[in-house]
Amino acid sequence: MSGGVDSSVSAALLEKQGYDVTGVFIKVWQPELEPSRRTVCTWRDDRRDAMRVAAHLGIKFLTVDFEAEYKRDVVDYMIAEYRNGRTPNPDVMCNRSIKFGAFFDWAVARGADYIATGHYARIKHGEGDMFNLLAGVDTNKDQSYFLWMLGHKHLSRTLFPIGKFEKSAVREMARKMQLPTADKKDSQGLCFIGKLDMREFLREFISENEGEVIDENGAVVGTHHGAHLYTIGQRHGFVVIKSGTSERPYYVVDKDTTRNRIVISHDKIRATAEGVATAIVLRDVHWIANVVPEARDKLSARVRYRQPLQTCHILRANDGGVELLFDEPQLAASGQSAVIYRNDECLGGGVIA
Repeated sequence: MSGGVDSSVSAALLEKQGYDVTGVFIKVWQPELEPSRRTVCTWRDDRRDAMRVAAHLGIKFLTVDFEAEYKRDVVDYMIAEYRNGRTPNPDVMCNRSIKFGAFFDWAVARGADYIATGHYARIKHGEGDMFNLLAGVDTNKDQSYFLWMLGHKHLSRTLFPIGKFEKSAVREMARKMQLPTADKKDSQGLCFIGKLDMREFLREFISENEGEVIDENGAVVGTHHGAHLYTIGQRHGFVVIKSGTSERPYYVVDKDTTRNRIVISHDKIRATAEGVATAIVLRDVHWIANVVPEARDKLSARVRYRQPLQTCHILRANDGGVELLFDEPQLAASGQSAVIYRNDECLGGGVIA
C-alpha cells in the first residue's frame, strides 16, 4: 500500500472478497541534499495515509524497509545509465528488483499466498499452469509497460484487483467506501526525487560539462549542460542562441556523449540518419512465457509509456537480443524499454540498445 487511491481500493476489494489482507508500505531510499535543495519526498505522509486506510478497513499493516536494495538496484543503476549516455526507466527496475523482487520474496517467505498491487494490468490463467499478462482495461492508465520483466512465478502469485476498471470507477469506489485517500491526487515522478528536477538530482552525482547544441546541418545553434542529461524527444533544458532560429519547438533527436553534443530538430521523428529509427535493437530481452514469437507474427510495441501501440515484427532474435522492425519510424531513447504485445497481451520486452 503506497498511500494512494489505487492500492487503497485494491486492498478494499480483496478484503471484501474474503482474503486475509495485510497492508504493506515499502520504504525506499531518499537522497541527503543540503536544505536549500532538499527533495520533497512524501513517504511519511504516504505511509500515514496507507495506515489510515488499513485502519478504516480493519486490516493488519506493516512497513518494510528496502532502502539499501532500492539504492543499489534502482538509483545506482539509473545514475550509471545516465553517465553512459542512456536514459533508463527506473519504474521498470523498481518493479523487477523491489516490488516483484525483494518484496515478493519477503512476502512469500512470510507465508503469503499472493501479493497484490494497484497496477492497472490484468493476469489471465492460460493453458495448463501458464499465466498471461494483459493490458489494463483503462488504456490511458495501463501499466503493463512497466511489468514486462515479470515471469510465471510472479504472475501465478500476484493479483491486480483494479486492472479491469477505469480510473474513474476506482475513484468512485473509493468514495463510496469512504476511503481516506478517495480524493488524493495521483503521485507524479519518482518517489525518491519528489518535486526535484531530474537534471538537478543527477548533478549531485554527475558533473556538468557545457557542450554544443547543433542542428541537423551540423551548425552550432546553442549550448547545453551535458549530453548525458538529455533524453531523445526532450524539448526543454537547452539554450538555442543562434540568430534567426525559429520559435517552433525543438526536440532532441540525437546525442553524442563522447563529443558532448546534442542534435535538435523541429521534427520530433526526424533522425540524424534516414531510416535509423525504423529498426530498433533490444538487449536484455525477456519473454514472459519464454516463447519467442515467429518472425512472421504481426505484433505491436511501444517504446515509451502511453505511446499508442505501433505495428512491428521481429526481424531477428538471438540469445538476449532482438531487432524489431516497425512500420513507421520511431523516436527511441537508448536505455528505455520497448514492450511487445500481441493484441492486449504483453509478451515481454527489452532495453533499447
